Amino acid sequence: ALASLLRMGRQAEKQYPLKPTPEKLTPVLWPVLRPEVPRPVDIGSGPFSDICAQEISKRNADLAYVLNADPCGHCLIINNMNFCLESRLQTRTGSNIDCEKLQRRFSLLHFVVEVKHDQTAKQMVQALVELARRDHGALDCCVVVILSHGCQASHRQFPGAVYGTDGCPVSIEKIVNIFNGSGCPSLGGKPKLFFIQACGGERKDHGVEVASTSPEDRTPGSDSEPDAVPFQEGPVTFDQPDAVSSLPTPSDIFVSYSTFPGFVSWRDTKSGSWYVETLDGVFEQWARSEDLQTLLLRVANAVSQKGFYKQIPGCFNFLRKKLYFKM
Repeated sequence: ALASLLRMGRQAEKQYPLKPTPEKLTPVLWPVLRPEVPRPVDIGSGPFSDICAQEISKRNADLAYVLNADPCGHCLIINNMNFCLESRLQTRTGSNIDCEKLQRRFSLLHFVVEVKHDQTAKQMVQALVELARRDHGALDCCVVVILSHGCQASHRQFPGAVYGTDGCPVSIEKIVNIFNGSGCPSLGGKPKLFFIQACGGERKDHGVEVASTSPEDRTPGSDSEPDAVPFQEGPVTFDQPDAVSSLPTPSDIFVSYSTFPGFVSWRDTKSGSWYVETLDGVFEQWARSEDLQTLLLRVANAVSQKGFYKQIPGCFNFLRKKLYFKM
């Protein structure tokens, strides 16, 4: 039966052949299909970013510090702008602008901000010790900001020192260790953040030639000043570190420096320091959705592109988890 059907089909093709009629055919042009490129989504602002940062912290308690307290913690800002004549340290014009920016910024981040102006070395240590001895049991974090002249100093863990208004330096190592270990038990396991706007030395970084330059580059004749004090060679009597055995292991500590150790940190007399100006701007745009270390990477990248002389911030990170600020 199948063979019979096939024979009938062949006979029909011979009797009624199908002739193509190209004049009656209409060509159809199909559009070329290309994959759709997704548009980038800015999560730096808006309600979604608020949920993002808070949810990351809540859902990943093992990976991120949980900052639920309101207020979140204390923030102490020491702003040394005017120095005694005997110190031979210049007035840090523009530092008040930095102070106002940071006072506002950390208030928005739910910190109780306290500002102390023009402190001697002894007064600085006293204020830091008083802060460390407070009861932080109901709080989740602590922030210390130092705005002053700085210099190099011998150290075991954290480099550099900052000057009191009397011209006497206090090492960063001493400042950090006030809050580390038994000196501040109520902050155990909680993040302790230090932001240092001061020079790490007197060297000026001329940078390395690159293909393009930023339109914001400034010349040496601008309003930028260094927070630098010459480093004196020889024995250091003002900054003897404790014995190695007495130094506690850093825990839950983050120290952000405005410049790399050994180099100057630049400050504009009209708009404040490059570091604080950039820090404030980055926190304004990205703190809702990014963790602290990512924020500081943005700051370092932006500051490194400024000016005729170059500057790059750095940090010592002893945090055990990511930190997202409370918004």
